[in-house]
Amino acid sequence: MGFLWTFLRFFVLALEILILGRVLMSWLNPRFEGPVARLLFETTEPILAPIRRILPSTGMIDFSPIVAFLLIGLLAAAVGVR
Repeated sequence: MGFLWTFLRFFVLALEILILGRVLMSWLNPRFEGPVARLLFETTEPILAPIRRILPSTGMIDFSPIVAFLLIGLLAAAVGVR
């Protein structure tokens, strides 16, 4: 079980870092040009797009990363990773 918990902790941390990187990159490079920006966009979009469809439109502010952080934190706490 030790390896599984370690893997899940690493996975949750990596997912949070990718989402944070995407948020920061969207301020610097909103068109996501370049290999790092494309990697961040392509790895986080499958998580953020369904959340974005459920949330009401708020104009230019995208709250889907905040909701994703909350959901990831809740799931991690429910599983016992945190």
